[in-house]
Amino acid sequence: NALVEGNSIRSIERMTGINRNTIMRWGLIIGEGCERFLNDRMRNIPSKRVQVDEIWTFVGVKQARLNGNHNHWDMGDQYVFVSLDADSKLVISHMVGKRDAEMTWYFIRDLKERLANRVQLTSDGFRAYIPAVEDAFGANVDFAQLVKVYGQERKRHDDREWYSPVRVMAAIPTPINGRPDTRWVSTSFVERQNLTMRMQIRRLTRLTNAFSKKLRNLKAAVALYFAHYNFVRVHGTLRCTPAMETGLTDHLWSLEELIGQAMSN
Repeated sequence: NALVEGNSIRSIERMTGINRNTIMRWGLIIGEGCERFLNDRMRNIPSKRVQVDEIWTFVGVKQARLNGNHNHWDMGDQYVFVSLDADSKLVISHMVGKRDAEMTWYFIRDLKERLANRVQLTSDGFRAYIPAVEDAFGANVDFAQLVKVYGQERKRHDDREWYSPVRVMAAIPTPINGRPDTRWVSTSFVERQNLTMRMQIRRLTRLTNAFSKKLRNLKAAVALYFAHYNFVRVHGTLRCTPAMETGLTDHLWSLEELIGQAMSN
């Protein structure tokens, strides 16, 4: 419960008296079990509208500080790719890795294999999505990108940049494949999911020393969060879990039931 509610490893150690190495080992075991569980369970999802996005984090050191002693694939900047059903708020698939064409291709291919029918797909303006969607879906998708136009970076009175992000001046729906309905070209729900992730996964909280030191641990923490989000946590708008809304289960799961399913995988 503490891990999925945004607590750090050391704070859980202080609250429970359990050694942090034990907490990390169990988090890794259960998280990897959740990853296998989600891989098996998230199939034939009857979605109509899907939004995809990616959220930044890092492992070990930030990208600018990588050197010859680091594994450049496992360390530095990492992104969590997320696909979200816009109606049920179900996280259909996710993937952790570099924000490049190769990882985008694997992510979109994985999403395609989990869907039961044709969908309207919306992404941000990341150009790697275009060939990835074309290769995975072909003509069997209504795909659009929401291209955002940003203003200039704001300056303080001493000519330094503000820490806050630049203002979005416009968001342009751009059809790519098929005939997407421009009324539903949006990434708002998946971007709101990004905020929830930053609040509920301590490793993703900015400006702390709680960042992941190993890519394997980051993947386990993300899988535990998404399994809990889909099957255990009651969504504030739906008044049930996303898995119940989609029809993947007929009851509200307890955390113990989720852990049992994860460990059996």
